[in-house]
Amino acid sequence: MSELKDAPTWTVEVPVATTSHHELPTYATPESAGLDLRAKLDAPKVLQPGERALIPTGLHLALPAGFEAQVRPRSGLAFKHGVTVLNSPGTIDADYRGDVGVILINHGQVPFTVEDGERVAQLVVARYERVRWNLVEDVEGLTETTRGTGGFGHTGTH
Repeated sequence: MSELKDAPTWTVEVPVATTSHHELPTYATPESAGLDLRAKLDAPKVLQPGERALIPTGLHLALPAGFEAQVRPRSGLAFKHGVTVLNSPGTIDADYRGDVGVILINHGQVPFTVEDGERVAQLVVARYERVRWNLVEDVEGLTETTRGTGGFGHTGTH
């Protein structure tokens, strides 16, 4: 992995195998949260408007227990071309060893061509907590808050 000048201390080591000829994912800047994922394609893949496709990366991870990897869109692809990650964020579980695939969709109005080696998504590695449910009798058994049951849009737009 290429080290960036002034990069923060690495907190977790992730074993990775690759079938790709591209460099391993890297952080674009010292404060970046996501690593850039590159497409591993034998030939360019044209996504027609409304079309989705699974784009392989050639990466296989061995995340430690208590960690996940989240596949997220790249803002430039979304803004400039309408291309985004369909199941965002996609979750890579610690026990998954298959290819890290990226499900791209073209929400744009023109075809978009994905080239081999193109940066198609970001990968964010994060800790997570597991829960144990504590079933209460009914909603009134939950602690009260100021918001209560206020849902979508209940605070307005301004």
